[in-house]
Amino acid sequence: MQIPDFPITSTAPISSAFLAKGLKTFVEAADFVGKLPYGRNANKSDLTTVFNDNCGTCSTKHALLKKLAEENGFHDLKLFLGIFKMHAGNTPRVEETLARASLDYLPEAHNYLKYKGQVLDFTFGKAVDEPFFLKDLILEIEIPANAITAFKVTFHKTYLNTWLEENRIPLTMEQVWAVRERCIAALG
Repeated sequence: MQIPDFPITSTAPISSAFLAKGLKTFVEAADFVGKLPYGRNANKSDLTTVFNDNCGTCSTKHALLKKLAEENGFHDLKLFLGIFKMHAGNTPRVEETLARASLDYLPEAHNYLKYKGQVLDFTFGKAVDEPFFLKDLILEIEIPANAITAFKVTFHKTYLNTWLEENRIPLTMEQVWAVRERCIAALG
């Protein structure tokens, strides 16, 4: 696996936050972000919340790294929004929640990075050759870092509505979103 590396030389806010932690390269920053616990952030619109909250989600961790790359003039790192089939096989902690809802899987939105066509996922630690969701990826689109808030939720809910209808799943959007929220809570 090839993780891009470059020195952090910018004085922009995100670069400055990494430098204040003594992290001087992208590889050091990515390692730091990967080691942070999984957890929701107080303010996803301000990516420095990852430092304040000492945790992050797939959205905030990867958008933060994407912005770091941009601040330092590195534009070969791309941020993606994918929809994958989240089930007990690839996300064991959600097994009980899905079983209670009588669902085999739930389409989940996930953010990750790509470099030279290779997926880099720092959500739960160090990037690995075969990310947990890759075999079950349904679709993906490239997004800018600021699309992890309202755009991501709207895109995900639109997909879920279509999925519910096409598969004749006897749940409302509100019910399936509540199941999803319980799944996310199980990951924390």
